[in-house]
Amino acid sequence: MSTVRSVKSAALPVFPWDTLADAAATARAHPDGIVDLSVGTPVDEVAPVIRDALAAASASPGYPATAGTAALRLSAVAALERRYGVTGLAESAVLPVIGTKELIAWLPTLLGLGAADTVVIPELAYPTYDVGARLAGAQVVAADSLTQLGPQNPALVYLNSPSNPTGRVLGVDHLRKVVGWARERGAIVASDECYLGLAWDAQPLSVLHPSVSDGDHTGLLAVHSLSKTSSLAGYRAGFVAGDPALVRELLEVRKHAGMIVPTPVQAAMVAALDDDAHEAEQRDRYARRRDVLAAAIRNAGFTIDHSEAGLYLWATRGEPCRDTVAWLAERGILVAPGEFYGPAGAQHVRIALTATDERISAAVQRLG
Repeated sequence: MSTVRSVKSAALPVFPWDTLADAAATARAHPDGIVDLSVGTPVDEVAPVIRDALAAASASPGYPATAGTAALRLSAVAALERRYGVTGLAESAVLPVIGTKELIAWLPTLLGLGAADTVVIPELAYPTYDVGARLAGAQVVAADSLTQLGPQNPALVYLNSPSNPTGRVLGVDHLRKVVGWARERGAIVASDECYLGLAWDAQPLSVLHPSVSDGDHTGLLAVHSLSKTSSLAGYRAGFVAGDPALVRELLEVRKHAGMIVPTPVQAAMVAALDDDAHEAEQRDRYARRRDVLAAAIRNAGFTIDHSEAGLYLWATRGEPCRDTVAWLAERGILVAPGEFYGPAGAQHVRIALTATDERISAAVQRLG
């Protein structure tokens, strides 16, 4: 009798959000309903200029180009320079992706990494960095300083500034040291910059910025998403840019694998990248929500650490994070436990700003 092989992909961990089921049930039982501040999923309407572009390109029966349209690549180059001061980027050094989580999950595999390779991730990190390394069979080291790494020669180093979950912004000196250290060892630096446009108390820099890279993008990849700044999480719209040789390598593999952004989504991305007004409006919405929610969190006895940028408040009551999750759930507020992001988050929770003004107000009232 034949047997069916069980697939256990690279001994993946339990999907963290599945462990919030009990807390979510408690929060949903609140008489005024749940205030879900656990996942950073946008709730605001997509700007009309983007929706119109999507609709206008909907009659697209043919296969799209994996490399993206020239218009999309040019818009990405222009937006990176206009919004973030990135210069010297070639059109051919941009590649659209099906949401940046997809790219991060498969980046080690797309780069050909395996069991002999090491991937460095931050000590507090978006879980998909670790998952992507596991899918490739690579080794993972969590470290925030280069001295922790000793004589290691990793294949890939992740940066994330502003950080998810902490909102920490890395200074130019730190970024330069990481880039120089990685280049000495032939390592690739992948900088997750999904929150770059959401700065509050500090100004983050792209790894491609000339003050970091000295105008040389060799070995550097910057990962950008339109999910947060343009509320396009449902569109799965992102791109990677940087070292032209690395981008060509990723393109070739993705062509074989059929990893293609749909044509209407590419058109919507052009509209989003060309229009700064809607991005500024969305940023202002998050700023207002952040101000009122941060004040309420502090008044409720929390300490907020880092959180200089991004879509989250990294907060603690000086107790195990699951106790804090339960305390907030009893008040109908659902947040993410800090342990999702690494052992160093054991006493923190991540509180998202991605809720409507009405739900943020409800959370403020309950905390008061």
